[in-house]
Amino acid sequence: MARLHEHYKSVVRETLKEAFEYKNPHEIPRLDKIVINMGVGEATQDKKKIDGAVDDMTRIAGQKPVVTLAKKSEATFKLREGMAIGVKVTLRQERMYEFLDRLVTIALPRVRDFRGLNPKSFDGRGNFAMGIKEQIVFPEVDYDKIDSIRGMDIIICTTADTDGEALALLKGFDMPFRT
Repeated sequence: MARLHEHYKSVVRETLKEAFEYKNPHEIPRLDKIVINMGVGEATQDKKKIDGAVDDMTRIAGQKPVVTLAKKSEATFKLREGMAIGVKVTLRQERMYEFLDRLVTIALPRVRDFRGLNPKSFDGRGNFAMGIKEQIVFPEVDYDKIDSIRGMDIIICTTADTDGEALALLKGFDMPFRT
């Protein structure tokens, strides 16, 4: 079992139960999934760019990503319907906890000029979204083998009803929010 999953079961659940006075243990918020999305706009010119993004995302997430396709044609972007324009992966269960552990303990401290995560980046329903400008902050990505620097979006979905509950949940996992 992942280290953060054990931490959630032993510490975070009890802390949230006392803080929000939940009566039913199923009311206590928990992590649902983590979605990682990497847009590869330059893939419209060069189809090999998608392969590099798939390789990087596979190393980072630990599972093979899905290639996202354009839904509509857009002439200004030289984009045709069905062209590959990005990759995404959805992590659940143990892989989700392993990724969150690597994100908090290894990747975020390696971000240049990092001042903490914005606590206002919640969507109103308890989900947190953040962006990373470089995939090289993850130690799994070999700096010499990447073809270009790409950013990624990371969305952490929780079962919390409000942003306050979700913030308390993520603070329980030692997410570095700015004050």
